[in-house]
Amino acid sequence: MTLSMTAFARQEQTLDSGILSWEIRSVNHRYLELSLRMDETFRPLEIAIRKLFSQHIARGKVEAVLRFNPAVAGNSALQIDEDLAQAVIDACLRLSALSPATAPLDPLRLLQWPGIVSQQQTDAETLSMSVMAGLQTTLEDFIASRRREGEALSDMLLQRCDEIAQIAVAVRQQMPEILAQNHARLLQRLADFQVDLEPERLAQEAALLAQKSDVAEELDRLENHVNEVRHILSREEPVGRRLDFLMQELNREANTLASKSIDTDTTRYAVDLKVLIEQMREQIQNIE
Repeated sequence: MTLSMTAFARQEQTLDSGILSWEIRSVNHRYLELSLRMDETFRPLEIAIRKLFSQHIARGKVEAVLRFNPAVAGNSALQIDEDLAQAVIDACLRLSALSPATAPLDPLRLLQWPGIVSQQQTDAETLSMSVMAGLQTTLEDFIASRRREGEALSDMLLQRCDEIAQIAVAVRQQMPEILAQNHARLLQRLADFQVDLEPERLAQEAALLAQKSDVAEELDRLENHVNEVRHILSREEPVGRRLDFLMQELNREANTLASKSIDTDTTRYAVDLKVLIEQMREQIQNIE
């Protein structure tokens, strides 16, 4: 199962106490980096929230936003501690008697005094359960989005693997003809320069040329790496790092193939390989 590191999900719950929403988005990253944005009221849940994320996500730069808009109740939503308010007013009057230049008492400033005004409290335990349940649902949608994107990436990678395998087959089939043409060119050059070599020496030169241009080992490794990519894509675990390593190996074989090229067709195949491998490498950066 291939998962993309790029995804988005949002869920909203309408509760008696208000509207609760989770929003999760992520982009590619080397490790799991979780950024939580939520009201300080929910900070006691942070450890449980982070643990839930780590159970479902292995890699990616994830931003999670928790929002809660309390329901607007009637006039009883705000409660005033009249005893505390009267005590503050009395204290202000005593201070005013000591300083005649004191400005009149502002009721709005009085309402800002800690403890005078309190809002109807929501059941904290029920709200916490709703927060975690909402996160679980949002994570399920988030992972489903990652899976859909990952399946598309997997299909693209498998298609590139097929193209690389086809190039390997084409190079392998053409190598006997390429070596024969180069042997003929060697003979032609010797004839042009009127160089008369002993048959044994000529055979040695031809064998040396064939050895330098032999790419059978590189083609074998190329095909093995392609098969390993297919195998890794079928695993039920994070595979991004393994695939990234295999791209380095594939690129190394393509470079060796290019360095041993003795004709334009093989050079063109090597360039095509490098283009395909780079396309795969770019997309693998988004795989968990």
